[in-house]
Amino acid sequence: MPWEPIKLNSGHYIPSIGFGTWKTGNGQGPIDQVKQALGNGFTHIDTAQAYKNEEETGVALKETELSRSDVYVTTKYSGSNGLDIPTSINNSLNSLGVSDVDLYLVHSPRLAVPDIPTCWAQMEKVNEDGLAKSIGISNFGVQHMETLLASAKVKPAVNQVCSTPNNSKRQKPILEYAAKNGIIIEAYSALIPITQLPGGPLDKPLNEIAAKFGVTTEQIPHGVDQSQGGRRRHLEFKEGTSARLHRGR
Repeated sequence: MPWEPIKLNSGHYIPSIGFGTWKTGNGQGPIDQVKQALGNGFTHIDTAQAYKNEEETGVALKETELSRSDVYVTTKYSGSNGLDIPTSINNSLNSLGVSDVDLYLVHSPRLAVPDIPTCWAQMEKVNEDGLAKSIGISNFGVQHMETLLASAKVKPAVNQVCSTPNNSKRQKPILEYAAKNGIIIEAYSALIPITQLPGGPLDKPLNEIAAKFGVTTEQIPHGVDQSQGGRRRHLEFKEGTSARLHRGR
């Protein structure tokens, strides 16, 4: 199944696989890893206010040979330092060295203060002002999405959620509600069973499937995430090592 771009409800397209800077740290490390990801063919870079490496991401974007239009950039409002959305988006743009981002997300429903409708109205203003081509949410449950859509003028383009073989049953209602309402699911941390929980119950089936199809174990969760939703799912790849950057995409 090819990793083709996915059309969002905003009318824009998002690459179906991306590289996230969560846990890549600060300083030269994330700069090198983002540049490596771009050099290996990734065209979507995902960062966030809370990751504290938007500036490093911006340096990598500046140093790459790719033009701004060739790279899809996502960042998130994380409520850092108690700053509001209007201030945060402008700080993020300055750190990234760009005039707009392709996608701006509310990192968690707990950040929607004083409430979800008010928070989302501010996100819609970000979109209206041309600071973000598309806007979306992250880690929102069904009830959160219901509350948001009850007053929204602009639907979230995506809901970025943790998606691993371990939590697929728990996440199913979120996936179904999003699909029903034209919201793309972005899946992150698909490799947790391999990178953080080795020796668990998934080791044996993952090794058996990998051997059967001649692929790596890292590729199995990625393939599952892609196939479960066809073209309506996007995968966030958040592993920074050279080997996984080459093997996992």
